Amino acid sequence: MSQFTADKTLDARGLSCPMPSVKTALALEAMGQGQVLLILTDDPVSRRDLPVWAESTGNTILGLEEEGATIKIFLKKG
Repeated sequence: MSQFTADKTLDARGLSCPMPSVKTALALEAMGQGQVLLILTDDPVSRRDLPVWAESTGNTILGLEEEGATIKIFLKKG
């Protein structure tokens, strides 16, 4: 169970790089600063790419959890 509470969840499972990042950017456009987005992905590349993308765009990765094949990434909008 996560210690973070998400304001919105993005299900990007079944998508491969770069689509999880693209969908994340679109989801963040509709969110306010400081809100938390939970990204669900099964693309192993996202484990590395989403944190790098988040840092380069002024957002913050709060945590990353793995549950079976699903990777949960908690991102705070900067």
